[in-house]
Amino acid sequence: MTEVCVQRAQTARLQRGQRIALLATAATFGLAVGKALVGWHYNSPVLIADAFHSGADLLAIFASFFGLWLAAKEKTERFPYGLYRAETFVTLLAGAVICWAGLELIPEGLDKLGHAAGRGTMPLVPMLASAVSMVVSLAIALAERHVGRAINSQSLQVNAGESFLDIATSSVVLAGLLLDYLGIRYIEGAVILLIAFLIIKLGWSSVRQSFLALLDANLDPRLTHAIEACVNSIYGVKGISEVRIRQAGPFRMVDCVIYTSPTLPLYRAHHLADLAEQAIRKQSEHIESVFVHVEPATDHELTAIVPVKDIKGLESRVHGHFGRAPFFVVLRLHAQGEEIEDFYSNQFLDQKKFIGLKVIKTMLAQKIDLLFTPRIGEISFYMLKDNLVDIYQVAEDQSVSEVIARFREKQLPVLSEPTHSVEESLVE
Repeated sequence: MTEVCVQRAQTARLQRGQRIALLATAATFGLAVGKALVGWHYNSPVLIADAFHSGADLLAIFASFFGLWLAAKEKTERFPYGLYRAETFVTLLAGAVICWAGLELIPEGLDKLGHAAGRGTMPLVPMLASAVSMVVSLAIALAERHVGRAINSQSLQVNAGESFLDIATSSVVLAGLLLDYLGIRYIEGAVILLIAFLIIKLGWSSVRQSFLALLDANLDPRLTHAIEACVNSIYGVKGISEVRIRQAGPFRMVDCVIYTSPTLPLYRAHHLADLAEQAIRKQSEHIESVFVHVEPATDHELTAIVPVKDIKGLESRVHGHFGRAPFFVVLRLHAQGEEIEDFYSNQFLDQKKFIGLKVIKTMLAQKIDLLFTPRIGEISFYMLKDNLVDIYQVAEDQSVSEVIARFREKQLPVLSEPTHSVEESLVE
């Protein structure tokens, strides 16, 4: 997918979020005005308090719409990374507003404690207003949650949580109106306090998450581990130093450093970086950009293969021909030293053609990084190079330990071409 297509897809997601936020703003505005008018007309302080709470929600939802609108703006020379973080900043403000709304409910709850004065008539219209508020809040919450998850919008998901709490608040108001009519109003106060603390908790969670996102904290360790695992599985990647993910509104930006063969040509390194980017983008549809930096693997663990004449540990002697060697030793080279992984017998010696090619197909499962050999044919050479294996030339009858020492001292020449032609490779 081209950068233009990616940008269009992201803009479409943000515009979808804008539409839902705008519809939710209009619905919440209607609820706030309706409950305020009914509460004022029927002298219902608790319904007026609920209208005030809806007004706070109105500010938070409109802020979400404004943030998504800013985030959908095209990138400019002044803002080359876009305005995605405007949505995160607005979510921070929305969380603060939600906390404030919860704090405003506490005095109302305290005032209701200990009061038990009943009314003369059943408050049917205020109760109906609360019931309608519950239904509308449920519709708003479901829509915001669905779209918020689809486009990974923090502000919409926070507002969805607040809308679900609005349902509980309206149910408390409904029960409070009835309990107030029955003369046991103190229960209403206790439940209003409980809802206030829940609202404060939700708002604080929003403030905390947004603040951490603005500070570039890692908010998704699972995605980080998934990216590391998928990139490490790419043949030619020798290790990942670090994956960094920063949240920018509904999108994520990924920085990744990978290690590969020090002698890898530039065009192959670029291809490897492209493979890593494709693998990373598949891990989440909300990844906006990926930056992959390729470094030479000099200090990482390497896997080496040496064709040998015998099995005597690190004192085994190098065979003069790669494909015709009776044994192969697999080594792990790291900063602390080296260790023998295993010895393999050459099971293809009794065959007449393409022995080296068949050996390589067996050995590639080890994710080979290095091959030390005196001679190698054309077919084997290019197959190993295609699989990002560095080939070093060594002398026949050297011990494996001598080969490793010369490699660490950078005294071994790198083979840039096969030692003999394809005609001779037919027996190798």
